[in-house]
Amino acid sequence: MTGDPEERMRFVFALRSRGVTDSRVLSAMEQIDRSLFVRGHFADRAQDDMPLPIACGQTISQPSVVGLMTQALEVQPRDKVLEVGTGSGYQAAILSLLARRVYTVDRHRRLVSEAREVFAALDLSNITAFAADGSRGLPEQAPFDRILVTAAAEDPPGPLLAQLRIGGIMVLPVGQSDTVQSLIRVTRTETGFDYEELRPVRFVPLVEGMAQD
Repeated sequence: MTGDPEERMRFVFALRSRGVTDSRVLSAMEQIDRSLFVRGHFADRAQDDMPLPIACGQTISQPSVVGLMTQALEVQPRDKVLEVGTGSGYQAAILSLLARRVYTVDRHRRLVSEAREVFAALDLSNITAFAADGSRGLPEQAPFDRILVTAAAEDPPGPLLAQLRIGGIMVLPVGQSDTVQSLIRVTRTETGFDYEELRPVRFVPLVEGMAQD
C-alpha cells in the first residue's frame, strides 16, 4: 500500500476494529493498495471503509467486508481459489497473496480487461481472469479448494457447489432481495454440505449470462 505509515496503520486498525484479525489477511490487505482499483474522483476515498462505485454499475466492496469474507474463506498457501465476480479486481489481488492460484470470472468484459491491467502492473502472475458467466463457475478448472462469490444469489448455485472439493469452503452472500442478505460459509463434507451464517451484508445480485459491455 502506498501512503505514509500512519495511513497504513489507520487502515489496518480500522480492519481490526471491525473483526478482521487474521494476520495473513491483514498483511495481504496492507500490501494491496485499494486506490489502484478505484478510478476517477472516488480514488481519494480508497482508504475509507466504504463501498465505492466502479464501472458497469458495479461496486468495490468496503475493505472490512473484503477482509471478513477473506478471513472466513480460510485460504491456505497451496489452495486453488475461484472468485465469482471480479469487479475491480481488488478481492482477487488480495487472494493472490494468500493462495497458490486464483481464477476470477466476471460477466462484464470491461471489468475483466481493466482488472487484468492492474494485475499485470502489480506483477500478480498467479491470477487468471476470465470474462464468463460466473454462475456456472469454471468446470474445466474444478475442483476448487475455495470459492468466493461477491454477488448475492437466492441460494448457493448448484454448479458452484459441485465444483467445490470435499473439505473445501465457499463463502457467499445469499438473500432474496438487496436489503436482506446474509453472508454464509459452506463446507463440503463426505456426505453433503454444512452451512454457517456469518453476518448480514449487502451485495449486488448474481446475474446469469454475459453482460453487453
